[in-house]
Amino acid sequence: MSFQTIVGQENAKRILQQALQRNSVSHAYLFSGPLGTGRRAAAMAFAKALFCEEQGSDACGNCLSCRKFEHGNQPNLLHIAPDGATIKIDQIRQLQRELSYRSQGEGRKVYIMEGAEKLTVQAANSMLKFLEEPASPVVALLLTDNGQAVLPTIRSRTQLVPFYPVAPADMREALIGEGHPAMLVHVAVHLASGLDACREIIQQEGFAETRNVVIQLGKESLIKYTAAMVTLSQAIFKSGSTQQPEQLMSMLLLWYKDMIHFQAGREDAIVYVDQLDWIRNHAFTRSVEGWVFCMESTLEASKRIRAHVTPQLAFEQFLVNLQEGKSLV
Repeated sequence: MSFQTIVGQENAKRILQQALQRNSVSHAYLFSGPLGTGRRAAAMAFAKALFCEEQGSDACGNCLSCRKFEHGNQPNLLHIAPDGATIKIDQIRQLQRELSYRSQGEGRKVYIMEGAEKLTVQAANSMLKFLEEPASPVVALLLTDNGQAVLPTIRSRTQLVPFYPVAPADMREALIGEGHPAMLVHVAVHLASGLDACREIIQQEGFAETRNVVIQLGKESLIKYTAAMVTLSQAIFKSGSTQQPEQLMSMLLLWYKDMIHFQAGREDAIVYVDQLDWIRNHAFTRSVEGWVFCMESTLEASKRIRAHVTPQLAFEQFLVNLQEGKSLV
């Protein structure tokens, strides 16, 4: 675990490494950004460097403190996460007690808080003075999907470390380098904001099969209404899945976008690269406006599913829309 293992997030890494290098570490940081962008990995890398005996801009990985950290034996690192829907005041009080007991007078103590936006008002108030005046050298690393959702009183007492969605090309290179199937990687990097989230998608049971269904549906949806409904019925409706339909529609959106990429000569941007021959033969069967209409219909179906419309009804309406949109050629 080090900053070198984190893909992208150069700005976040620069903020943290400069603080280490200049020995100007703040008492509290707010790691804010979408799920899967590497916030937790960066927090762990920063914590490891804070404990490292070499005191450089990254952990050395060789000293006793680094080895203890890597084996989960760092006693001065604490974790706190929501208990149910919120982080409660009793959790904060327990955290304060734990920190006051540990390593009396010996170096820093660090705690990583997941879901900082879920602090109750009472818990946040309990934290305020502790953030500013801890009993001993303490560094707080607060993690959140949305910094604006964190209570202003907490936000104003932390240094923001922003995390942004990682570029698909960077994630693709890293994931293929890890040995994940390239065909799955090409899709996953467009469905998630970071490497961790992409890995979860790739490793989902049935993800490869869903990709195959999308390809089949993409081909059938434009001209074979009955065949498309059979494909959906067999793949989705009989499975009883509630999450798969939304993911399927997101993947289908990429399929229609590939047609526009091909028309524009951007073959390097195509997601379903193994279907290039089919795309080459069919991309011009509709105009750009026609493919945009397909994408808009896909987004509308996804919206209906999120609004708790029965997936089968949403898909049927989607396919009807595609048939009615044949005039956009």
